[in-house]
Amino acid sequence: MTQKLILASNNAGKLKEFNALLATVGFDVHAQGEYGVPEAEEPFATFVENALAKARHAARLTGLPALADDSGVCVNALGGAPGVYSARFAGEPKSDARNNEKMIAELAQHEDKSAYYYCVLVFVRHADDPQPVIADGVWRGVMQAEPRGDGGFGYDPYFYVPELGKSAAELAPEEKNRLSHRGQALRALVEKLK
Repeated sequence: MTQKLILASNNAGKLKEFNALLATVGFDVHAQGEYGVPEAEEPFATFVENALAKARHAARLTGLPALADDSGVCVNALGGAPGVYSARFAGEPKSDARNNEKMIAELAQHEDKSAYYYCVLVFVRHADDPQPVIADGVWRGVMQAEPRGDGGFGYDPYFYVPELGKSAAELAPEEKNRLSHRGQALRALVEKLK
């Protein structure tokens, strides 16, 4: 028996990835847009608070369990920036090209180029769930000045994984999903839901 689960996102790639893994624990994942749920505000300075707000918002408007993620890249020399502001690092409208340009410019004066992608997932049974299920994942790498690869999105061409000798944008989608912060968080969530 499967139960409907609302994903607090309209990202088709995330929906497919989440459905594949969450089907193993009895969930049929639907994008919030199918239920007319608008995007939630993300006013907080932490990933977990933003993900919780998005999950509660989707659950409140649908009456169904909901799952939200919040993720971004954190650069150590920049004090963890862009962090929760990864998608809008260079301001509105969102632009991967401008975000990467700003990142490389700000990092140029720093020797330490270490960074990590971070993802937190929050699952709520209902809007006022007092005990949300929270899982996270971290993927460590180094920001490089020159882009490599044409896969992925966001900061992927600049996010270099030394042990693989490749940028995130050079990885096959299956390999990226297996190694990435989101893949790690999703597997951890599935274990907790079991």
